[in-house]
Amino acid sequence: MEIPSLPDAAVRPVRAAVRRAVRRILAGSADGQPPWVSALSEPGDAGWFGPGSAVWAVHGSLSTLVGGARALLLQSAHPLALAGVQQHSDYRSDALARLQRTNRFVTTTTYGSSAQAAAAVDRVRAVHRVVRGTAPDGRPYAADDPHLLLWVHLALADSMLAAARRYGPRHVDGDAYVAESAVTARRLGIPDPPTTEHALAVALDSYRAELACDGNTREVVRFLLAPPLPVAAQPAYQVIARAAVDLLPSWAPGLLGLPDRPGAVRAADEAACRLLFDVLGALLGPSGPAEQAALRRAEGA
Repeated sequence: MEIPSLPDAAVRPVRAAVRRAVRRILAGSADGQPPWVSALSEPGDAGWFGPGSAVWAVHGSLSTLVGGARALLLQSAHPLALAGVQQHSDYRSDALARLQRTNRFVTTTTYGSSAQAAAAVDRVRAVHRVVRGTAPDGRPYAADDPHLLLWVHLALADSMLAAARRYGPRHVDGDAYVAESAVTARRLGIPDPPTTEHALAVALDSYRAELACDGNTREVVRFLLAPPLPVAAQPAYQVIARAAVDLLPSWAPGLLGLPDRPGAVRAADEAACRLLFDVLGALLGPSGPAEQAALRRAEGA
C-alpha cells in the first residue's frame, strides 16, 4: 500500500515520536543509540556479513518483528528449551529487558565488526554455561547442549526467513541467508548447522517428535501473545502477534493449543500487518541507527 505524502512539517513531529517510541522499546534508549549502537561505527572490518549480504537484507527489515515473535512461539514447543527460559529468565518481570538483550545480540552479530560480533557471542556462551537444570518431566537440560542450541537456531532462522518472504524484501535468497546464519550458529557452539534452505527444513522437521505442549507451554504462549508492553504499543503488537501465529508451520498452532483461524481472518490480519509496516517504514526510514553506524564503519574499512 502506498502511503499518501503529507507536508514535511506535519509529518516531522509524528516521525520523531514514533522513532522514539520504537527505539525506546527495542534498544532501551529514546534516541535508539545506546553506547553499544554507537560503538558499531568504531573502526573495524566489515563484520561477518557486510553490506549486500542476505543477513543484512533480512535483519534490516521490519519483518524481523514478526519473525522474532514467531521464533519465540516455535521455540516454546520444546520442553527442554522452555524449561531453561522459565527457570533462568526474568521474562515475566522484565519482558522489555529480555527483548532488548536479544535485539542487542542479533544487531551486533549482524552489523558489528568481527571483533564486536565475537564478543557478543562470547557473552551469550558465558550465560549458557550456567543455564542448566532439570525440566518438570525429570530430564536434565543445559543451554550449551549443541542439540538444544540447534533447535533454537533452526526456529529463529526459519522464522526470520518466513517473515522476510511475506513482509520483508521482495526477493530473499534463502540459501544465502541460511548459509550466512550458520556462521553465527557455529560460533555459538553448533557444530554442523544447515547451510541450505532445504537442509533447514529437514532439520526443523527432525525435531517434531521432541515437541510437546503442557500447562507451562500454554502459559508462555499466552504471555508471548499479550506481553506487558507500554499501552501505546499494544495495538501494533497485537497485529504483529497475529501475523506471527498465522505464519507458523501448519502443524504448530494445534500443538501450541492455538485455535484454528479462518482464511478470511488470516487474510485480514496479513493486510493489517502490511499496512502497519508501510506506515512504520514511512515514519522510521529505510535504515536504522545500527545499520547506518555499520555502513560508516564499512566505508572507513
